[in-house]
Order: sequence, then C-alpha cells, then structure tokens
Amino acid sequence: MRVFWALNAEQDRADIVDFIAQDNPRAAVRMDELFVEAAGRLSAQPLIGKPGHVPGTRELIVHESYRLVYAVEADTVWILALVHTARLWPRRDP
Repeated sequence: MRVFWALNAEQDRADIVDFIAQDNPRAAVRMDELFVEAAGRLSAQPLIGKPGHVPGTRELIVHESYRLVYAVEADTVWILALVHTARLWPRRDP
C-alpha cells in the first residue's frame, strides 16, 4: 500500500517536531522517526489501528502522547492528522 500524508497532517507533524525541538532537538528527531516508522507499518498493515472517532477513519497510537488518524482507500493510506492524545479529537466547536 502507498502511504500519503495530507497537508494538514504534514503541518501537524512539523508543528510537533518544531515544538519539541525548542527544548530537545534530539527528542524531536526521535519523535519524527517514530512518526515515519508508524507510517511505514501502515503500508504493510493498514488495519492495525483501531476504528477512529470519525467514521471512515482509523487511529494508531504511535507514542503515549500522539495519535495518528488515517483512512484506508483502495490501495492507499491517507494520514489525515497527528493529534496529541490529551486533545479532544475530533474537535467539537461550541
């Protein structure tokens, strides 16, 4: 399976890595490696994540603090978001 990062997910990833790098550049690199490894696992096992909170999505906990939200379409995995586990997902606006 092919794996693609949606633009929003790429931005989430960059924001997370930049935030961590402010205090610990090595930890930021390691976290980004975890994200890349998780995406690689999805190419071989796209259903390893549990059904997501949003219909049609799945979620994979890649680190105790981060959840990867993705969708599987035919032979493609779309990574849709990378969300801190402490945040409400999906967001519910008042």
